[in-house]
Amino acid sequence: MNKSSDGKKYFLLFALLLAPGLVLIFLSKSDHSFITLPYYGPKQNILVNGASKGDTIYHTIPDISLLNQFGEEVTMADFQGKFVVANFFFTRSSTNGPIMMKQMSRLQWMLEDPAYEDVAFLTHTVDPNNDTPTVLLAYGENEGVDFSRWTFVTGDSEQIHEQSLNGYLLSLDSYYDPREDVLHSNMFILLDKERRIRGYYDGTSSKEVDDLVTDIKMLKKEESLKDSEKVRS
Repeated sequence: MNKSSDGKKYFLLFALLLAPGLVLIFLSKSDHSFITLPYYGPKQNILVNGASKGDTIYHTIPDISLLNQFGEEVTMADFQGKFVVANFFFTRSSTNGPIMMKQMSRLQWMLEDPAYEDVAFLTHTVDPNNDTPTVLLAYGENEGVDFSRWTFVTGDSEQIHEQSLNGYLLSLDSYYDPREDVLHSNMFILLDKERRIRGYYDGTSSKEVDDLVTDIKMLKKEESLKDSEKVRS
């Protein structure tokens, strides 16, 4: 074999050894694409002198004052810095209510790792005349609820009704059960840390609750990427 052939062979070997390192360098410096969860509800573009600035204001959950299972005042400010999984139910339900609570309990168990300590659960009763703080506390204790993460709330029925319709954007037509004289939704609603709605899930479906866990992981990744961008800027 002549010197020219030897040179080509060594050059090819060198290129093969160098290629993986170059790929890693390229990937580390490139911007990674990431598909984020949708935002639900009305949105508004920010205008400056009549022109769009490119920023968007998304629908957020309004702040109302309710009472938790200990009789303490609760507002949305108490969930600052938390991802929230919210739902609506009532303790006397004999149809979908027990199924939803089993699924929420399963969700609590799946997310008990310290990595998910910034995930909170918020359950509103739609039957406040019966579901007093004392009733909610007894119910939660019977269900093995971790009250350090899971809050039950009761209060003025009109406020709760308004919150479900215009806050969480739950349609009355979608959850009336003629077997029970109370309107209640089967949905679990996922909020990000800015109280924006990022997902709806059927709380009676194990498959959709599993999807909810996956989406929480996506939200946490989204937050991590945003934090990284702030550091770089």
